[in-house]
Amino acid sequence: QVQLVESGGGLVQPGGSLRLSCKVSGDIFRPYVIGWSRQAPGKQRELVASLTSGKLIVADSVKGRFIIHEDKNMVYLQMNSLEPEDTGVYYCNIKEIFRNNYWGQGTQVTVSL
Repeated sequence: QVQLVESGGGLVQPGGSLRLSCKVSGDIFRPYVIGWSRQAPGKQRELVASLTSGKLIVADSVKGRFIIHEDKNMVYLQMNSLEPEDTGVYYCNIKEIFRNNYWGQGTQVTVSL
């Protein structure tokens, strides 16, 4: 049974930083893609960043500010220079190529004064 549990969200002022963590438990079949997506109120979920086999995809809206990386059973999203538009629920995702797609429960990020 694969589980993804996010943490690290919270309230931060514009210009601040947060690091989101995603703890992965269970067996993941290779190859796979790791990623972070977010959903703002009233909007569709959108991909923020993904990484697989050294190939990195980062949304234009966060390029140069957000960094995704994995370390053993953890997936991280380092978010710098946060803007109010970055507010939303952030979801960790692992997609096994041609197999299963797993999501965490989400963690709220609010960027506000």
